[in-house]
Amino acid sequence: MLVSVIMNGHNAAEYVESAIKSVLSQTYDDLELIFYDNFSCDDTPSIVGSFKDKRVKYYKSERFLSLGEARNNAIAHSTGELIAFLDTDDLWLPTKLELQVPIFSDPNIGIVISDTIFFNSDRDVRQPFRFSKPPTGKVFRALIKNYFISLETAVVRKSALASLDHMFDTRFQVIEEYDLFVRLSYFWELGYVDEVLGKWRMHPESWTWSKGDLFLEERIIFVDKLKNSIPNFNQSNYPSEIRSLQRALDWDMARKYWKSRDKKNCRKLLSKYKYDSTKWFAAYLLSFLPFTIFQYILKKFGRIAA
Repeated sequence: MLVSVIMNGHNAAEYVESAIKSVLSQTYDDLELIFYDNFSCDDTPSIVGSFKDKRVKYYKSERFLSLGEARNNAIAHSTGELIAFLDTDDLWLPTKLELQVPIFSDPNIGIVISDTIFFNSDRDVRQPFRFSKPPTGKVFRALIKNYFISLETAVVRKSALASLDHMFDTRFQVIEEYDLFVRLSYFWELGYVDEVLGKWRMHPESWTWSKGDLFLEERIIFVDKLKNSIPNFNQSNYPSEIRSLQRALDWDMARKYWKSRDKKNCRKLLSKYKYDSTKWFAAYLLSFLPFTIFQYILKKFGRIAA
C-alpha cells in the first residue's frame, strides 16, 4: 500500500532537513512525501529541493493559508491509499510505517497511532504511553474526554478521510487535527502499535506555544460543530464528554485570565475542577504563582492538555 506522507511547512528551514531524512530513512519504502510549502520566505524551498529522491514532491502556496486549508491542499496532491503526517519540526523512527501499515488489514480501522517521545533541545521529556496504553477500537468518547493522538504518529486510511463531509476544517489553525480525528473516530476504529515510532519537538516557536490564545476561540467553534453534526450530542447522551469539553474551554479562559494577571478569575474557573485529578489540583495550586512560572514548567516537562 502506497503511503502519502503529508508535510506542511512555513519558514521551516531550521528543522525540515532532519524531518525529511527521517521519512526517507523508513524501512517501508512504498511512500511519497508531499511537501506543501505554506508561503515560506526563508531557505525552506532550497533545502527541500536539495533532496533528489523522486519520492519527494514539492508544492508551494501562492499565499499564506490556514493550517487546515494547507493540509487539505497537500492531501489533494496525494496518491496513496494511506495518509501519514509529519510536521517539519518532528521526527519519525525508521520502522514506523513498516509496523503501522499492516494494521490496516482490518477494514474497520481508519486510524493507526503509536507511542512517541516529546523532546526539547536538551533531552527526551516524556513518553505518553510508557505506563498506560491508549484505548483502541471505537474511541470517539475517549478522545473527547482526553485527547491522546499526537499527529506525527498518525496514519489514516484515505477512504476514511473521503467518507467525511470535509477533511481539515479551514477555520482552524491550532485544533485542526483534534477536530479531524474526533470526527473520524465517530465512524472508524483506531489501532495502536505499542512502540515509540515518532518524536514531537517542544520549542518556543511551535504553534502549541506561540498561538495559545487561539485555542479558546477555536474550541468554542468546535463544541458548536459537534452539537450540530453528531446525532443526539447533548447533556443526556454525552454528559461526561460535554463536561470535558466545558472544562477545556474553562482551561483556555483561565489561562487567558492568568496571563493577564487576573489570578482571581483564573482560580475561580480552575477551582471547579481541582478535585477531578492530580493534574487539575496542581494547575489550581500553580495559579497562585505568576503565569511565567507555569509556562516554564509546561515547556520544560511536557504539554498539559485540558
